[in-house]
Amino acid sequence: MTKSALLNIDVQRSFEHRPFWQEDDLPAFQHALTRLIDGCQTRGVPVIDIFHVNPEGVFSLESGLVAPMAFLSHTSQKRVYKHVHNALLESGLDAWLREQDISHLIISGLRTEQCCETTTRVASDIGYQVTFVTEATMTFPMTHACGEAFSTAAIKRHTELVLADRFATITDVDGALAQLDLAV
Repeated sequence: MTKSALLNIDVQRSFEHRPFWQEDDLPAFQHALTRLIDGCQTRGVPVIDIFHVNPEGVFSLESGLVAPMAFLSHTSQKRVYKHVHNALLESGLDAWLREQDISHLIISGLRTEQCCETTTRVASDIGYQVTFVTEATMTFPMTHACGEAFSTAAIKRHTELVLADRFATITDVDGALAQLDLAV
């Protein structure tokens, strides 16, 4: 049987203090992530909280903002601090997951196209089965250097396009939980 873990990536108060922060997609993200966390915990799937840390600024430990966003109330099985975009390689998380015989990762968190996508690619490359729960990720609109604006929906669609069938199974919360139920 495949053992799974939910990676809750960078859902930290630091983001609320960045100039690009906006709450347009926050209610839907909160609902989806809370359902996913609750569903995983009900099924005995460990939830790992991952936090991005920089030496200074709002992502520094000294800022006091490297902490879960206020809507999160779960107890994680592990807390990991990372300094790069992927959550696995320099954080010690990969070694811990392997010690636990975990071979399937469920990806959620902030930002869809950065740390969530990068962690997914690295996880797949180093041998994990990966489920990417787009509904339980959040990002922000971006503007290309040429001036073209990309909505959060467009960014999420692009992430799904480049990950699907190469690096991960793409699904929503219901699909991820159903997948866990089938693995039992």
